[in-house]
Amino acid sequence: MSVSVTTWSLEQTSAGDLRPAGEPPAGVRVVRAEVPSPEFSRYLYAAVGGDLRWTDRLALGRSAWREIVERPGTETWVAYEHGTPAGYLELAGGDDGVVEIVYFGLLPQFRGRRIGGCLLAYGTARAWDLATRWPGRKPTERVWLHTCSLDGEYAMANYERRGFRLFDTRVEEEPDRPAPALWPAP
Repeated sequence: MSVSVTTWSLEQTSAGDLRPAGEPPAGVRVVRAEVPSPEFSRYLYAAVGGDLRWTDRLALGRSAWREIVERPGTETWVAYEHGTPAGYLELAGGDDGVVEIVYFGLLPQFRGRRIGGCLLAYGTARAWDLATRWPGRKPTERVWLHTCSLDGEYAMANYERRGFRLFDTRVEEEPDRPAPALWPAP
């Protein structure tokens, strides 16, 4: 059995494209995870994407995760609410001035509370100034991402409100997989 999945690719081609979000809710702050940690990155990936059927990295071992998070130009920005991780954004900067927002999302209990817009705006701004933290990198000329019909209900609208523009749409049949279980069945 398969499911039809629409994937939209969006981009900004100038830092001036970024539209800010309002102030973050009280107690919310965004911090870069400066020490690459495969365990922490896998936790964020599973906690945010578990109910959204994020599965492409679940089978990776620790060494593969370490390789990803230690890659030059890769950064993880985490939103915390009163000290609790609420969501994250992963950037992957290329040598060509292109930065991909590889993953972005919130844990289920933090969705729909205005945290996502703030995290996306802040993380996108960090994509635009990535070269200032990575000496020798070409300044960012383009920031892009993709989202799909399986992602959260507010995802596409949030991207558009932050100034991302659609540049490609694809529809593909994918296996209808259940969402990976974060918790064992009761």
